[in-house]
Amino acid sequence: MSRARVARRIAAGAAYGGGSIGLLGAAAVGVLLAEVQLAKRTVGGGVAPLPPGADGLYGRSFRTNDPDSPPLRLALLGDSTAAGQGVRRVGQTPGALLASGLAAVAERPVNLRNVALPGARSDDLERQVSLLLSAPAGPPDVCVIMIGANDVTHRMSATESVRLLSAAVRRLRTAGAEVVVGTCPDLGTIEPVYQPLRWLARRVSRQLAAAQTIVVVEQGGRTVSLGDLLGPEFAANPREMFGADNYHPSAEGYATAAMAVLPTVCAVLGVWPETDRLEPDRHENMLPVAKAAAEAAKEAGTEVTGARAPWALLKHRRRRRLAEPPPGTPAPAPSPEDAHRP
Repeated sequence: MSRARVARRIAAGAAYGGGSIGLLGAAAVGVLLAEVQLAKRTVGGGVAPLPPGADGLYGRSFRTNDPDSPPLRLALLGDSTAAGQGVRRVGQTPGALLASGLAAVAERPVNLRNVALPGARSDDLERQVSLLLSAPAGPPDVCVIMIGANDVTHRMSATESVRLLSAAVRRLRTAGAEVVVGTCPDLGTIEPVYQPLRWLARRVSRQLAAAQTIVVVEQGGRTVSLGDLLGPEFAANPREMFGADNYHPSAEGYATAAMAVLPTVCAVLGVWPETDRLEPDRHENMLPVAKAAAEAAKEAGTEVTGARAPWALLKHRRRRRLAEPPPGTPAPAPSPEDAHRP
């Protein structure tokens, strides 16, 4: 069965209350469980530090007294990847990187709030969304959700996983927030995981990522494929791109991830300097949603956004560079450490 059909079945099961759809054959389960025990002896051999708190105001140099241009509000939800577990400095977290990047592109300060929880699964999203929506300032302008890896490793039903994600996106969109979801990463890239577990982990995580894309697009959000944690750099340089525990990304890994998600965050707010014109030479296309979701799961950094139903746009924003500033133009924003205010 094609990945697009599997993703559509999972999404349909979530929408209509279907039961769990098994992604692995019964014969594979015994092999998977045996390999998991071997992997546990090496994965997590180091200790990942708790994520530093990154909440605060970024891009303070852009502050004005114009009441029509208040700081943009950015929120991060999800698991340890969204929280930034594995790094020790605020400026190395994905939240700080995204907030600083958004401030530079929009030329407006950005207020960041991160409610992500290390170890969280999709069933924690309801709590995280409630925290955001109960804030006196109102809903964020844009929310970035990174979730799914723990759903796979804890064997949560795929249909339940995407149902919970769909509900979270629906609540945020109803409240007026834009939503960008970094879909389930490719767990087959974890270095100490060996075959056949590596192949099985890749298959399951890509199927979940595709199903996540379908339900997010149907709720009016956009997705960015995290794939092999956003780029061939992880496969080519695992020692550099993974952190001390061989599981969470390093500072370089989070920078790669954040810079892949940033263009979509900017685009959804209308501040990214490009049009939605498709470029075939960049393998951009308009496809049925399920097909676009399956294609995006194959290539990290691919954005999927809804078009006219049942079609979606498949875009590759992360390879596009911003126009070079004129000679002598100063940098538009300070570094994450300088921009951060506790």
